[in-house]
Amino acid sequence: MGKILLVEDDESFGYILKEYLEINDFTVTLAKNGEDGLETFKKGIFDLCLLDVMMPIKDGFTLAKEIRDADPDIPFIFLTAKALKVDKLKGFRLGCDDYIVKPIDEELLIARVKALIKRTSSEGEASQRVTEHAIGKYQFDYANQALNFNGEVQRLTEKEAKILLLLCEHKNVVLDRNKALKTVWGESDFFNRKSMDVFIHKLRRYLKKDPSVQIINVHGKGFILEG
Repeated sequence: MGKILLVEDDESFGYILKEYLEINDFTVTLAKNGEDGLETFKKGIFDLCLLDVMMPIKDGFTLAKEIRDADPDIPFIFLTAKALKVDKLKGFRLGCDDYIVKPIDEELLIARVKALIKRTSSEGEASQRVTEHAIGKYQFDYANQALNFNGEVQRLTEKEAKILLLLCEHKNVVLDRNKALKTVWGESDFFNRKSMDVFIHKLRRYLKKDPSVQIINVHGKGFILEG
């Protein structure tokens, strides 16, 4: 069903979680700290990473950044006992796709893992879409995650490209916030909404060279791309 890298320093919990995932038809590789996790990731091919936050040698936040440097598209979920808002926001700023607080509800975890792998493996659907769009004086190439302005190319992250594609597909009409959240993140909750606001801010910054292009916030509804 999917190949998962699980990085967890609690040996007992790690083996229990590994067995539970395998019972649910996932192939799981377990690493016991952040350093081993990075080396394991570099040697294998994975559909998703499950990362504990509080680990010796290399914590989960540092590991996530290094994994994303190696593969900007790999989805990952943080597993942590730290329930503070500041920690969750840090995780989402690093680009995590979900943040699950221990003690973990195993059924909920499986549901989220399945949804995330299904969403990220459905890129074939995107191939049926129009993937090149004119935005004012910009040319947006979704397939190559590139935004071109007079020959100057801005490379986009996977989520930035997905959000911009949705905005282009709803150009001059409201893109419903909840629809965008469920398409890109899988669900609409407080932390995903905050994360999306960060991405919208980045896209506005990328598009500011053409004053005719705007991403307008429609309070309580969503966003409109004009240009």
